[in-house]
Amino acid sequence: MMPVAGVAAARHDVNAVSVSAMRRALTAQFRAAGLDSPELDARILIGHALALDHAGLAAAGARALGATEQTTIAAYAERRLAREPVARIVGSKEFWSLKLRVDPATLVPRPESETIVEAALAAIDVDGSRSRPLLIADLGTGSGALLLALLAELPNAFGIGTDNSSDALRTARENARRLAHSRAGFVACDMSAALRGPFDLIVSNPPYIASGDIAGLPAEVRDYDPRSALDGGADGLDCYRAIAASVPALLKPAGTLVVELGEGRAQAVAALFAAAGLKMWPPRADLAGRPRALLASKPETAPR
Repeated sequence: MMPVAGVAAARHDVNAVSVSAMRRALTAQFRAAGLDSPELDARILIGHALALDHAGLAAAGARALGATEQTTIAAYAERRLAREPVARIVGSKEFWSLKLRVDPATLVPRPESETIVEAALAAIDVDGSRSRPLLIADLGTGSGALLLALLAELPNAFGIGTDNSSDALRTARENARRLAHSRAGFVACDMSAALRGPFDLIVSNPPYIASGDIAGLPAEVRDYDPRSALDGGADGLDCYRAIAASVPALLKPAGTLVVELGEGRAQAVAALFAAAGLKMWPPRADLAGRPRALLASKPETAPR
C-alpha cells in the first residue's frame, strides 16, 4: 500500500505507481480513516483527476501515473480525508440521473431527496397524464435538483425555482442551461415571497435542522454545506411555518404540496399544514424506511 503522503516522493519515478495501485492505496487510506464508501470515493476521485469514466479507468489500470497526475490525486485525497464531500471536490453530483453542478452556495443533492420527486410524480399520476400542462414551484431550489428532475419527467410543465442566494440561483440557471431545460425560470426571494399562483405543484427541501443541532452534524455536512440551507431555527420548523402561511394561497384547488422532512418532524409539520387548511396524506418513506416526503393538497372547495 502506498500512503498518499508518499505520492509526492514517488512522482520522481513515474513508473512506480500504476492507476490500479493508486486506487488500492487510496481505498486503503479512506477505509482506515473511517470513510463510508472508500472504494467508490477512490474510483471517482482518480477518474476525475484522469478524466476517465469507470470503464476507462478499468482499462487504464496498468498505466503508470505521471508526476502531475500523482500530485493532483494526492491533493484530492487530502481534501477527502479532511471530510470534504466527493461531490464538492469534483464539482458535480448525479441526482435523478441528471449530472448537476454543485458549489459552496448549494447543498449537495442527496439520494434520499429523490423521494420528493417520486412522491410528486405519484401525485400527478393520480390526477391525469404527465404530458398535461403544469405549473410547478420549487421553494429554496439550491442547485435546482428537484425542479429539474421534475421537468425531465413532465414534458409540458413549466417551473419556477426560488432561492434567497444569488450564487445558488446562478448555479441552478447554469444547470438548467446545460440540461437544455428552457422551461425553468428562477427568481431571488425568500421561499415563496415573490410568487403568484396558482400552481399545480409546489415542492421544497427547506432548511430543517434545529440551530442547536448543527454542531453535531457529520463534518461533510456541518463544514461544507451552506448554513443557510441547513438552519431551520430553534426547533427546525421556521421554514415549514413560512410554507404553511403562504402556500395554500398559491396552490390551485386540488393542487399538491410535497416537502422533505427532517428526522422526527413528520407530526409537527403535518399539524402546521393541517392548521393552514391543507389535506394531509401519509408520508412517503425513503429507502431507509424513514418518513421523508410529506404530501398535502388543497381542498377543491373551501371548508364551510
